[in-house]
Amino acid sequence: MTVVSQENHEETAVITPLSQGAAELEPADQECSERVVINISGLRFETQLKTLSRFPTTLLGDPSKRMSFFDPLRNEYFFDRNRPSFDAILYYYQSGGRLRRPVSVPVDIFLEEIKFYQLEEEAIELFREDEGLAREEDRPLPKNDFQRQLWLLFEYPESSGPARIIAIVSVMVILISIVIFCLETLPEFRDVPAVQENIVNGSAPGKAPSPFTDPFFIVETLCIVWFSFEFTMRFLSCPSKAGFFKNIMNLIDIVAIAPYFITLGLDLAEHQGSSQQAASLAILRVIRLVRVFRIFKLSRHSKGLQILGQTLHASLRELGLLIFFLLIGVVLFSSSVYFAESEDPESGFSSIPDAFWWAVVTMTTVGYGDMYPSTIGGKFVGSLCAIAGVLTIALPVPVIVSNFNYFYHRENDEEENVQYVHVTCGHQPQLSFVESDSKKSNQSLSKTESYQESDDLESLTYPYLNPLETYTGKLTDV
Repeated sequence: MTVVSQENHEETAVITPLSQGAAELEPADQECSERVVINISGLRFETQLKTLSRFPTTLLGDPSKRMSFFDPLRNEYFFDRNRPSFDAILYYYQSGGRLRRPVSVPVDIFLEEIKFYQLEEEAIELFREDEGLAREEDRPLPKNDFQRQLWLLFEYPESSGPARIIAIVSVMVILISIVIFCLETLPEFRDVPAVQENIVNGSAPGKAPSPFTDPFFIVETLCIVWFSFEFTMRFLSCPSKAGFFKNIMNLIDIVAIAPYFITLGLDLAEHQGSSQQAASLAILRVIRLVRVFRIFKLSRHSKGLQILGQTLHASLRELGLLIFFLLIGVVLFSSSVYFAESEDPESGFSSIPDAFWWAVVTMTTVGYGDMYPSTIGGKFVGSLCAIAGVLTIALPVPVIVSNFNYFYHRENDEEENVQYVHVTCGHQPQLSFVESDSKKSNQSLSKTESYQESDDLESLTYPYLNPLETYTGKLTDV
């Protein structure tokens, strides 16, 4: 690869003239020896046709595809694209398929470029794995029309007006259940006086109030009724029952509903006197603690929580390295501060395991102050521990931030691709989709990037319960 430039900021290259039809008229051996100039926003690259012909299905490797970008006046191919990315694109042809992202180019921009140049899907998938990006999965749709309407109504809030209303109601119920979970722990609500019961001999012993008359229990029951109804509708309308339980969001729904029925069964058994009170209380505390995970149900309706989850999933390797380095630092500095403070009789570091807590809060720069060194050697070890903690935490942060930026921009691009088609009142929208000749299988709803060409995308118009509004998404076949 050679890049030739002049001082006037408009790069030029002197090459052998190549007419527009010369590549098609000359023999194959002579064609491969020809040189071609590629202009990327004013920066000219020169290579051979045999280098580009190594991948004939790509934009630069297919003569019919790249001919639309040919400039006969300058005898070159002009692309108004990102300059730094093309170094890696051209190296992909020169190396026979090795794709490496330049350090100065963000992940989302480089993905747009490799999609534009139509590189092979295998190379793109390998690039995603190297960058630690999650693989985009197709979302299948039910085949039955009524089942598809229910699935879109409860699963895709952006699809129609009624779906948005259901999503708002679901969010409000989740918030109410979380508020009730927090309020019932207040002392004025937790310590309920015993109910007096009159008997024949005139005495009035105390009787524990029934949990079924508790206002918090009634509100909790109403919330569980809605959660159960929503979960049942999604389960009955889902395209795949096996895939339904593989979704982490559906498992969160089960975890949010199950504690109520387990607690209800234990309360009934305790009310009838068929269980031991101490054991049942211990179990109830654990089960009620699981209810706090109900807050993760908000991630179904919150794009921010979804982006956070995808970022953490894509950054598991970096988080693992962070925890590993942190454990090494905790063991190292807790041992050092213990021996440095061993001569001080008033030292709070009675053992190395006791110093673990001090090392953790020092390396994470929290510093509660409940444990601190008092000797000169201990303070020196504490200073090193704080500096090492800052460096340890700062190292994997840029990778995690890069993954977050990628998922954030991808989510914004997906929202821009969503289109709404308004139809005439009284006309029921019909399902219509276009299948490619090379793919004939089940329908699936797939989120695609905004940089794909509209003529290569398949579109689907979904019918809804609201006849005035329909949702148009992107389709691929699985």
